[in-house]
Amino acid sequence: MNDTVKYFLPESEMPKNWYNIVADLPQPPPPVLHPGTGQPIGPDDLAPLFPMDLILQEVSAEREIEIPEPVREIYRQWRPSPLYRARRLEQVLDTPAKIYYKYEGVSPTGSHKPNTAVPQAFYNKEAGVKRIATETGAGQWGSSLAFAGSIFGIAIDVFMVRVSFNQKPYRKAMMESFGASCIASPSDTTQSGKAILAENPNSNGSLGIAISEAVEVAAQNDDIKYALGSVLNHVLMHQTIIGQEAIKQMEMAGDYPDVVVGCTGGGSNFAGIVFPFIGEMLRGGSKIRVVAVEPAACPTLTRGKYAYDFGDTAHLTPLVKMHTLGSTFVPPGFHAGGLRYHGMAPMISHLQELDLLEATAYHQNTCFESGVTFGRSEGILPAPEANHAVKGAIEEALRCKREGKSETILFNLCGHGHFDMQAYTDYFSGNLEDRNYDEQELAMALAGLPSVAA
Repeated sequence: MNDTVKYFLPESEMPKNWYNIVADLPQPPPPVLHPGTGQPIGPDDLAPLFPMDLILQEVSAEREIEIPEPVREIYRQWRPSPLYRARRLEQVLDTPAKIYYKYEGVSPTGSHKPNTAVPQAFYNKEAGVKRIATETGAGQWGSSLAFAGSIFGIAIDVFMVRVSFNQKPYRKAMMESFGASCIASPSDTTQSGKAILAENPNSNGSLGIAISEAVEVAAQNDDIKYALGSVLNHVLMHQTIIGQEAIKQMEMAGDYPDVVVGCTGGGSNFAGIVFPFIGEMLRGGSKIRVVAVEPAACPTLTRGKYAYDFGDTAHLTPLVKMHTLGSTFVPPGFHAGGLRYHGMAPMISHLQELDLLEATAYHQNTCFESGVTFGRSEGILPAPEANHAVKGAIEEALRCKREGKSETILFNLCGHGHFDMQAYTDYFSGNLEDRNYDEQELAMALAGLPSVAA
């Protein structure tokens, strides 16, 4: 049988709680530090940016956090999302491995991002917030928060990294369709944006710059809060509904993964699929390999330094310990805009330090080649970001072929590429460049890391 096999959970099986991996870690993660005092921050330090419910989730050590029923009601529009056995891809690769993928492209905006956009908008609504400022890379997060804001009646202002703003105009149109505003970053509407433009009027922008602009807007206006689509603990925790569903679906398939693969930029979709499986392993379950796949042009886990750094370019955020390329680092303008962040989520960085995951990096052309192979066999065209996970899964399947092993591989297909067709046009026309980061710029960015007492 070579047809794709799908596993759908009944709606009643949708998880009722998010999973917090902190509860199962052998060592707690390093604290978040105040940039002025160098001391661990408290909930009050984050209050200007986030509603208290999200702050409490950020610092929680409880294993489970209940998903509010209004959030679950919206989730039901697309959750539980399907799990597929990619039999046709297995046949194309001629591998003894079994390949499964969890497909998050069934959400209203075509990616995993509404899994956290909806609860973040809900908690802001509960706190009486009327407007939220945020950033976005490729636009998956911006369009998802715009969608959530339209549901809860919250105005959304999105600073979109300029290179993606220019590459992906339909994502801007999508945000505006949901009632949000979308501004190319760096912009002349904030002090941090003006400073970047004064230094480099043609700046492509970066997620670090866009975060600075959004945080500045929120910090200077009492009636505006800030929302982040990745990196933070509460964001990663909201995404664990993916992995929890996948565990139940693998049971339906009578199988369990030997390897779990995800693409990594800030870390939210990767955490969503792998944290529940790592949690099972930490609690005495089956040992698995966890593989993070990142872009070679922005290789935080494979090339970054594990150190305290700012989450943004203008140094408006607290200090977090993470694998970082330096907060001033601006990666090349490759098409996987959602993976162009200078740092990796602190929790994922901590897991790498605990040897609970391994990381690899690939250039974009080989990732697009894998995405096309996947699309032609499975019928779904992945987003450029998701192509990295596809590449990682294919490499694992080919390894199994070389070694004659029938391992089970699971990866997260975090979104479709329907708004990224210019990238595929560039790939097929031979205009997709494999661009390397500037070694000198990286060295300068790492040399500028903040000094933090041990």
